[in-house]
Amino acid sequence: MQLIKPDLIILVTGACGRIGTELVRTLRHRHGKASVIATDIRPESIILITEGRYKYLDVMDKPALGKFVVNNGVTHIYHLAAMLSAKGENDSLSAWNTNVNGLLNVLEIAAMHQVKQVFWPSSIAVFGPASPRSNCGQDALPDPASVYGISKHAGEYWCRYYYERFGLDVRSLRYPGLIGYSLKAGGDTTDYAAEIFHQAVEECAYTCFLKGDTSLPMMYMPDAVRAMLELMDAPLDRVRKVTSYNVAAMSFTPLELAAEVQTYKPGFRMTCKPDYRQKIADTWPSSIEDRQARQDWGWMPHYNIFMMTMDMFYNLQPRK
Repeated sequence: MQLIKPDLIILVTGACGRIGTELVRTLRHRHGKASVIATDIRPESIILITEGRYKYLDVMDKPALGKFVVNNGVTHIYHLAAMLSAKGENDSLSAWNTNVNGLLNVLEIAAMHQVKQVFWPSSIAVFGPASPRSNCGQDALPDPASVYGISKHAGEYWCRYYYERFGLDVRSLRYPGLIGYSLKAGGDTTDYAAEIFHQAVEECAYTCFLKGDTSLPMMYMPDAVRAMLELMDAPLDRVRKVTSYNVAAMSFTPLELAAEVQTYKPGFRMTCKPDYRQKIADTWPSSIEDRQARQDWGWMPHYNIFMMTMDMFYNLQPRK
């Protein structure tokens, strides 16, 4: 029987998402199943239930969140619950409410109950048309052009406020597009880069919703999870950005990714039919500069487009 470590109880909100699923598995491997509680507004998750503790929890219900933190002795929170860019443009008020007020509930409860650490993901969507298009730096001018980006920009400064006002150790990364194989993508602005692999395996064809020459920053999920944990493990005096850190791995276009896919699936064909997500993508940088994360706490990506493509096909191809 595995004992719960009384000094470490980790709460993950939004755990049913792609990054949440991978994070929970990694945390459970590192700290033990009993020390990690996965939560979401979905009533159940077969993946997460079979591997440890899973509970229904709505971060918009502040009293329920507070009760949950107290009753479970939560010491660390990874707050991943959010509405992403494409869906947010179709329901802007809900996106703002979920992304900002949900974060505020987490920060307030964490400060009130002496939670040791909070992680919250920001995004390259805080940058926009007035920001540098290439090598967009840590302190580049923010100019969010989507509700998602606006909410992330506001969230960064709420995190700083709770750090400076209440001493809450809250840490954040500005993620680029994230690519993983565990769950199918949900149709967000950068999700073509995950969808293309699933479609290549299943149908050997894909219709991309962005223009073929749209270059965007991307990161493979193992790097995304590792970056999060390395930042959380860093000594507090090494964390010099209490809004959010730029982190980068690779940039590519749909055509460049399709060419890599064709090395594993020679018959694969991609067509491009841009939709409303193209307008969102056009406001984001094509590449990110992350020198400060590398200097402050030693960030370094492990995956490029070639290694990612190989690993995606290894994990998605049926085993013989």
